[in-house]
Amino acid sequence: MRYRKHLALILLAVASLLLVTGCRDSRTIPTSGGRPQITIMVGGLEKVIYLPAMLTEKLGLFRANDIDVRLLGEQSGATAETALLTGDVQAVVGFYDHTIDLQAKDQCLKTVVQFADVPGEVELVSKQDAETIKSPKDFRGRNLGVTSLGSSTDFLTQALAGQAGLGTSDYTRVKVGAGQTFIAGMNHNGIDAGMTTDPTVAKMVTSGDARVLVDMRNEQGTRGALGGLYPAASLYMRCETVANHPDIVQKLANAFAGTLRWIKTHTPEEIAAKMPSQYAGGDPKLYVKSIADSISMFNGDGLMKREGAENVLRILGQYSRNVSPVRDRIDLNATYTNEFVEKAQGARQP
Repeated sequence: MRYRKHLALILLAVASLLLVTGCRDSRTIPTSGGRPQITIMVGGLEKVIYLPAMLTEKLGLFRANDIDVRLLGEQSGATAETALLTGDVQAVVGFYDHTIDLQAKDQCLKTVVQFADVPGEVELVSKQDAETIKSPKDFRGRNLGVTSLGSSTDFLTQALAGQAGLGTSDYTRVKVGAGQTFIAGMNHNGIDAGMTTDPTVAKMVTSGDARVLVDMRNEQGTRGALGGLYPAASLYMRCETVANHPDIVQKLANAFAGTLRWIKTHTPEEIAAKMPSQYAGGDPKLYVKSIADSISMFNGDGLMKREGAENVLRILGQYSRNVSPVRDRIDLNATYTNEFVEKAQGARQP
């Protein structure tokens, strides 16, 4: 009798564990009518650096790969990674460097599609400070705009200043978000310089309110500023999701790889025509310009270059307070995989 009671307790415990595990898997990748229902948080849907997210939807490539995807916009990559870790979303379109930063905190995220080998970011200087801030060496005593503390723009700002011989105590990093909040911060003396992307860059430079100080929208500018490639915009997920649902990850990789190929064979005008009209902010010509200025950042194949991953680790090892103490223990192989994109190479192009 005691044996049967003991066995029943064991079976109950196992059943409870299976139930909990099953709920977690369902929450990670829910389904409806047999189709995966995936929510992807994007670190700024209207930003050109993350353009492949909405473009993939507009090209119908999610549907073509038999998945339903809901895109959510969030201006801060740091907030997006939190939503991923808590299970509120199943994937993030954001900067690759978060996978390294989170590994330093004993969390495992993995990039499965790498959109770009460069950040696509620009350090702008306000018109009133353009004559006194000529390079990052002039950041001393200045207010520098970043999306949020702990964001990729924060890491990159520290890297630019650090390579000019400055520490974080020499300047002030100010959270100004992106888009209109960034513009307001610069136009109302909240920041002297700041890091942002197109279409904000195109708006501020065209209006004369700011000048480009450091341009990391292309390989040459990125290597000059950061000493090498800095792979940034990517699709990343929790490692256990990648391991438990490789078929669904493959569908996502197929969709995004198709979009990256499509970008390489179409003009900025054709790309802009596919995007939501509100992204142009009432100025279609300026939006086309913003795409033209940034579009070369996309690599066309979705593959991570090892050189780039190593350079990201080098920079975070110097300027991220999370990564620096454990740099030698970071396993880069755990932060990305090219497996799914390599399989997607033969996927049909729209």
